[in-house]
Amino acid sequence: MYMRWEAFLDAVQERGEYPSREEADRAARVVLALLGAHLVGQDRAELAARLPETYALILLNPLQAAEPLDPERFVRAAAAWIEGATEETAKWDAGAVLSVAADAAGEDLLRRVLLQLPPGYDMLFGPPRPL
Repeated sequence: MYMRWEAFLDAVQERGEYPSREEADRAARVVLALLGAHLVGQDRAELAARLPETYALILLNPLQAAEPLDPERFVRAAAAWIEGATEETAKWDAGAVLSVAADAAGEDLLRRVLLQLPPGYDMLFGPPRPL
């Protein structure tokens, strides 16, 4: 199921409790760019097809990763790319963005995506939780 840009961003903004769409958009761009570096082939293409075009292009043209990042390093990388972020806020950002992407993906595709990622990413694909 394809998600429209407004619906995707509204969901990220709501889950992440961001005061503005701009903050939700910034988090979405960074998290999806990092995720795209970890996915290959048909699963990445299929996930991209279910996202709004802006975010699909980011997922398909990702930041380059020299090696797969475990979930903790993924969060640290997101914190480094999101202005003013800490590891705690970046974990929140990842949960907000990836849980909406998981909704767009559906159960079967999400399971295939998680198989491409190092262990532990399933926790990042859930809604953000207070620390």
